[in-house]
Amino acid sequence: MSSPNTNPMRAHRFAYDGLDRVIHERARLGVLTSLVAHPKGLPFGDLKQLCRLTDGNLSRHLQVLQAAKLVEISKGMEHKRAQTICRITSQGRKRYLDYLAVLEQVILDAAAAIKVEADGKSTRALAPT
Repeated sequence: MSSPNTNPMRAHRFAYDGLDRVIHERARLGVLTSLVAHPKGLPFGDLKQLCRLTDGNLSRHLQVLQAAKLVEISKGMEHKRAQTICRITSQGRKRYLDYLAVLEQVILDAAAAIKVEADGKSTRALAPT
């Protein structure tokens, strides 16, 4: 029987390299989730409310996401007022979906571990002592 350290399939099983650090931060995850749900984009003010962020905080997170080419920001006029629209890019959508696939695997692994633990406890409870 090989140990987890020598089996290449299991050596880094729980490393979750696909948990993108740019996306994984709570505020940026909220921003991207909001933009995925609104593919035509959202005005800055609406995005700020949805994610419960301050102007400065949202601006900084958008800068990080824009530098990573996950979002695009456009400025225009709406009813004679300046308006900033935030949209997720196609690359941003792909990276977000890839991130979700890894996150789903984390959840499946955790659920499996909890089930094994629960099954072990119930088996031990029935085993003679």
